[in-house]
Amino acid sequence: MSTIYEGDFMWDQQSRFAIVVSRFNELITDLLLAGARATLKKHGVPDDNIDVARCPGGFEVPLVARRLAASGRYSAVICLACVIRGHTSHYDHVCDAAASGVQRVSLDTGVPVIFGVLTTDSVQQAFERAGSKAGNRGADASVTALEMVNLLAQIPGSE
Repeated sequence: MSTIYEGDFMWDQQSRFAIVVSRFNELITDLLLAGARATLKKHGVPDDNIDVARCPGGFEVPLVARRLAASGRYSAVICLACVIRGHTSHYDHVCDAAASGVQRVSLDTGVPVIFGVLTTDSVQQAFERAGSKAGNRGADASVTALEMVNLLAQIPGSE
C-alpha cells in the first residue's frame, strides 16, 4: 500500500513563525496581519513564537523572507502584501517579482514560505480579501503555514 502524507493544523511547541508584511497599502496589510496572527493564536501558537518584519512594499517581501528563512529560526515564513492595479505596468512587475521571489525563497531554503500577497484590481477587492466578504487571506496564509510545517515533518528526509 502506498503512503499518503497529509498535514494538519496542529502546532508543535518547537515551531516558530515569521510574518513579513508590507507597509504599502497599510490599511489592507494591517488587516491581513491581524488575521494571520489571530489564526496562529487560535491554533495555539503563542505571541513569543511569532515574529513580524515590516518592509516597504511587495517588491521587497522576498528579500526579507529569504533572510528570515535562511536564519534557521523559523518553521515557516508568511508573506503579506497588497498590490492594487493602477494605470501603468508597475502592478505587473511588482506582482511577478513578489510571486516568483516568494516561490524561489521557499525552494532555495526548504522552508515553507507562504504567498499571502493580494493582487487586486481595486481597493474594494482588497478590502473584501482582507476580512470582509471573501474572508481574510492573512488568516488563510497562516493555516497554509501550519499545514505545510506538519506535512514536511512527515516526509522522509525532512528536518
